[in-house]
Amino acid sequence: MIHETNPLRARLLISCLDQPGIVSAVSTFLHQHQANIVQSDQYSTDPSGGMFFIRIEFDLFENGQKFANVKKAFAEVADSFKMDWQMELASRRKKMAIFVSKEDHCLLELLWKWRAGELKVDIPLVISNHDNLRQEVEAYGIPFHHIPVTKETKHEAEAAAIQLIKEHEADFIVLARYMQILSPAFVGTFPKRIINIHHSFLPAFIGANPYAKAFARGVKLIGATAHYVTDDLDEGPIIEQDVLRVNHRYTTDELRVVGRNVERITLARAVMWHANDQIIVHGNKTVVF
Repeated sequence: MIHETNPLRARLLISCLDQPGIVSAVSTFLHQHQANIVQSDQYSTDPSGGMFFIRIEFDLFENGQKFANVKKAFAEVADSFKMDWQMELASRRKKMAIFVSKEDHCLLELLWKWRAGELKVDIPLVISNHDNLRQEVEAYGIPFHHIPVTKETKHEAEAAAIQLIKEHEADFIVLARYMQILSPAFVGTFPKRIINIHHSFLPAFIGANPYAKAFARGVKLIGATAHYVTDDLDEGPIIEQDVLRVNHRYTTDELRVVGRNVERITLARAVMWHANDQIIVHGNKTVVF
């Protein structure tokens, strides 16, 4: 899907009320600014009064307009249709901060894909409420910050984390099995910019030892959900879900292994989509192109 052959390739994401003339206005604008559309995906919830979503990739050329000028000029088109929109250069690598606790499977999946060049982001820091994974993270040349969290120090710990994220100018945050509930103040500081992963048993098997409870019920599917974080615990806009099949032969420990596998795959997929500007959030849902 991603062909970044032109260093001036850009991505445009738009959501607005569906109405005649949107595609024509956008394509005419890009043509006027000497841009070539190389990919376009669109979706309408209802052509009569519904919501319209579109993602466009286009190339600018050296003898054409500068990206900053094109982005500034597009505001006039956006205003005329009351669009929510974003325009980014595909070559700009987003900065991703990772939060983790003790479990390493999601963290290591992201680090491996990053080192292999499959995940096109920069990782300026990893923050953890435990010191267990420092060696693994620093082996990748990434700064590791241990910020302990207790009930009494939660406010101070979150303030320290926010300060680090802002100092490193991170674009978004990934909770790679970070076993802390973030406060509304923290979530509000990074709206639509925090991605979480958890098992998909919810609302069944809530609380501790979900895999033991799942084993007792003889589940046949193990799943995971990646979503944006909101103040509603584990109920933010879903980005991706996946499942793996199991059967009566699986022990509790084997179910847990399957759970870790599907969690790391699902989270990595969601992170890649976010990094590649493939997601539009609308209310409590996402449109993924």
